[in-house]
Amino acid sequence: MQSDRPIFVIGCPRSGTTMLRLMLHAHPRIAVPPETRFTVPAYYYRFAFGDLREEPNRRRLGRWIVRDGDTGFEELGLDGDRFVEDVVVGPPTLGSAIGIAFRSYAARHGRPRWADRRSGHHHQVDVIRRLFPDAQFVHLVRDGRDCVASLKEMPWYTRDVFHAVNSWAEAADCGRRARRLPADGYYELRYEDLMADPEIELGKLCAFLGEDYDPAMAEPCLVARGVIPQARSPYPNARGEGVALRPGSWTSRLEPWEVSLCETVLGERLAAFGYEPTGAPAADRAHVAAVEEIAARRRRARRRQEVRDRINRFRERGPVAAQLTVRQLGELARV
Repeated sequence: MQSDRPIFVIGCPRSGTTMLRLMLHAHPRIAVPPETRFTVPAYYYRFAFGDLREEPNRRRLGRWIVRDGDTGFEELGLDGDRFVEDVVVGPPTLGSAIGIAFRSYAARHGRPRWADRRSGHHHQVDVIRRLFPDAQFVHLVRDGRDCVASLKEMPWYTRDVFHAVNSWAEAADCGRRARRLPADGYYELRYEDLMADPEIELGKLCAFLGEDYDPAMAEPCLVARGVIPQARSPYPNARGEGVALRPGSWTSRLEPWEVSLCETVLGERLAAFGYEPTGAPAADRAHVAAVEEIAARRRRARRRQEVRDRINRFRERGPVAAQLTVRQLGELARV
């Protein structure tokens, strides 16, 4: 039996996750929508919708997903009224409502399976697993120095290089924690390996996902023409003949002090993922302290959120996990 498990692509911004999204979307059985913004917010707002075992509350949730201006539901190209009704008659859980949105997008493209890719989801693996216990995570890792170089050049990235360094460190740490997931639930892939031999690496990824490899996956630029508007493409030539994310380009895009900062702060993490240091001199103490201060502040914020969520779990009425896939329905039948 072919798998219908949801797939989540995670990784640091500018690590190639959009390109991997296109590769997966090129598979004839998998659809990957543009970024939406309702999965994690819906989880943290879940008490506002009430007990989803009651039909009016499911309707309230469905309408919020469709009508709230921040959810990005319009990116799915779905009929909002039809979606709300599907949520109302669907399983009475939060994960089911969210899954119905993505499943409907996949059906619109004639695919039986869906995946999701959104920046920041590497921080939310625990939440996503609560919503989709049978989810498969694909972590795309890119050399932290390349990610930092790329982030600081993006017009939409308004923070400094210290934040960029910390962003890669956080993504690397989240990925290493995710290695504790079951073997069939977590897969790690290096961007550089994917670029060097896409057919081999995508074949191994498909084996993990329980899918047959399709050669179309190695030509993501063909898919980009249909699913990424030129003005919004994160790659200057995503609709052309190549991909702008060239491995190793950090050597000409980072200042010497930035290389030192990356290798001082990220050195152990870089080595853990197989990236060689240059032997750059140690970074200035003030620069290292700036990254550490950002990291400490963000850790405190995440811990506060985690504590609140642990407490809130005692208030939940009924399950939150989706009841849509063969595996999820099988687990439910055994209860």
